[in-house]
Amino acid sequence: MRAIAKDIFIEDQFMGVVLGAVNLPHGLIQVDAPPSSEDGRSWRASLLSLGSGADRMLVNLDAHPDRTLGARAMDCTIVAHEKVAQIFRSRSNMFKAQGNETGADWETIGGLGNVRWAPPEITFSQQMALHWGDSPVLFEYHPGPSTGASWVVVPEEKVVFIGDAVLKNQPPYLASADLPAWLETLKLLLSPAYRGWTIISGRSGPVAVDMIRAQREHLDHVLGKLEKLAAKKSTPDAVENLVPHLLGSFKVPSGRQRQYTHRLRHGLTQYYIRHYHPGVAAGEE
Repeated sequence: MRAIAKDIFIEDQFMGVVLGAVNLPHGLIQVDAPPSSEDGRSWRASLLSLGSGADRMLVNLDAHPDRTLGARAMDCTIVAHEKVAQIFRSRSNMFKAQGNETGADWETIGGLGNVRWAPPEITFSQQMALHWGDSPVLFEYHPGPSTGASWVVVPEEKVVFIGDAVLKNQPPYLASADLPAWLETLKLLLSPAYRGWTIISGRSGPVAVDMIRAQREHLDHVLGKLEKLAAKKSTPDAVENLVPHLLGSFKVPSGRQRQYTHRLRHGLTQYYIRHYHPGVAAGEE
């Protein structure tokens, strides 16, 4: 765990997502949870050293299993966007780690077994302000990367946790994305409103402006390719041909080649079905 601003910390040593913690006089805001229960116990032990106030709150920045599988183990109040709660209502009570090849990080973790989901207990629609200190911490809805995608914004320290809005040197998760909305979200990040801020990706940690621009260019390229397929009335199977080309945009370690190929194939197929072939059944996030 390392400090990135006064009383704001991140942890990037666990498989899954980059975790955050905002230490306030009234309590601790935790940003996402590791999918592994063992990592969750280790993270909770690390947080005890912060000596924060009595209350605890966990914010899930979207419904992806990488950041929600371990939520119950954090043993605190869970907050998320209202669309995340809708996704949980459509899920079975238990998560079963079998038969998935979506390219998610949790699929590389052994021994997960069956996990009981922990749906959010508090939800918001556009913005929620938490007054646990001298100035509020904001939870904001920023659509695009996934259903119910949200940010945690600490205006006083100019720090923002942006979830999967930007990923460094890895393909994005596209299965439940909205690419035009995502491009608008990145436009906001590149605007003067966030100039001089510390921007924390939920997969890559601190990201610079050039990484945000690269993400925007990549997504714009992906959207153009998909729209060309749609204009030709291509079937969802046609997206398979895009995978090698798009994967070539990243410097993929040999150990991640298979995983990232699955991520792109699954995400492109689900996106194409949802947006261009809505009559075909699509999978859950």
